[in-house]
Amino acid sequence: MLEEGQESEAAEETASVHAVGVKLGSTRTVVAKPDDGMVRTHEALTCLATYQDVLTGEHRVIYGEEAANEYPERVQFMLRSGLPEDDERAETASTFFNKFSSAIGVPEESVVVYASPGIDNEKGLENLANVIESSGIGNQLVRSYPESLCSAIPALGGGPDAINRIFIGINMGSTNLEACAYRRGEQLASFSTGSVTGNSVDRWIADNVEEETQSRVHIDQTTAREYKEEHGDFVDFEPFTDVIQQPGGGTHEFTIERSVPDALDRYVDNAVNEIANEFLPELASQYIKIYKRTLTEPIVLTGGMACIPGLVEEFEQRLSKELQQEVEVTTPDEPKTAAARGAQQLAAHLVENGLY
Repeated sequence: MLEEGQESEAAEETASVHAVGVKLGSTRTVVAKPDDGMVRTHEALTCLATYQDVLTGEHRVIYGEEAANEYPERVQFMLRSGLPEDDERAETASTFFNKFSSAIGVPEESVVVYASPGIDNEKGLENLANVIESSGIGNQLVRSYPESLCSAIPALGGGPDAINRIFIGINMGSTNLEACAYRRGEQLASFSTGSVTGNSVDRWIADNVEEETQSRVHIDQTTAREYKEEHGDFVDFEPFTDVIQQPGGGTHEFTIERSVPDALDRYVDNAVNEIANEFLPELASQYIKIYKRTLTEPIVLTGGMACIPGLVEEFEQRLSKELQQEVEVTTPDEPKTAAARGAQQLAAHLVENGLY
C-alpha cells in the first residue's frame, strides 16, 4: 500500500501524463488530446509535398490541406492503401506525422492509443507502429486497438464500459470495408474487403461525371471526393453546378444531377451485400449464439462514409430487407473523428488506472 507521500507523488505523475488518441488514416489523420481541461480533436489530410525555398535553396515540407491545395500535381498521399506498405511510404508517413503532431503540440509525456485498421498486412501494420512509436510522443506507452472498436466507443456511451458489450462494428473507410463482432473487446470473425471503399465511390463519381456530361468533363479523384463530401446526401440531395476551364480559352458550366447519388446508391448496395452474404454467414457458422445476440443489439457504423447524411438509415433499411428481419444501426456523433476520440478514452483509462 502506498503511503500518503507516495500517493501524492503518484497522483502528480499521473496528472503530468497526457492521454492521446490517434487515427492515422488513408485520407485524414485525427488526433484527440486534452487541452484546457477538455479533449479537443485536430485534423489534417494525410499528405505532404516538398518544395524548394527560392531564397535559401533548401527543401521544405508542407502537409495537409495546404499541401493538397498548393501542390496538387505532386502531393503525396502515402497511406492510400490504408497502411505504409514499404520503407519509402513509412518514411514519408513519419515526416508527415512528426510535422503534424509537433504543430498541434502533442506532448512527449503521454500515453498514446492509436486505432489500427483491420487489414491483413503484417509489414504495413509493423510500419504503422514504427511511425507512431518513433514520433517522439507516447514516451510512457504506445498501444493499438482495432479501429472499429475505437470508433464504436463514442457510439456506445463512451469509456471502457463500452468495451464490455457484445456488438457488431462496421467501419466504412476510404480503403476498406471492415466488420467484426466484439465480445467484451475480443474480436470474432473479423472481415475486411477492399472492393467496397470510399475511394471506390470517388472513382465511380468521376466516371459518372464523364458519362453524365457526355465526356465533356473529366474530374480527378480529389475533386470527386470533394463532390462526395460536400454534396453527398441520401435525404436532401440537390443538383449542383460547377465550372471548368476549356482548352483554348473560355469556361464550361455543367450541372451534376445523378453522378453523386448513383455512386452512393451503388456503394450502399455493395456494402449490404458484403455484410449480409459474406461477413454475417461466417459469424453465424463460428459463433451462432453471438450472431443471434448481435442482431438484437445496435450495429455500430463508423468511418468516413458514415458521415454522408442519410447513409446510416439507408444501410439499416436495406440490411433489414436483405436479412428479412429488423436490425438497428447506429453511428457516433462525428464519425470521421470517432476512432481518435475512442482511442483517447482508452488512453485516459490507462492513465487513470496507472496501466503504463
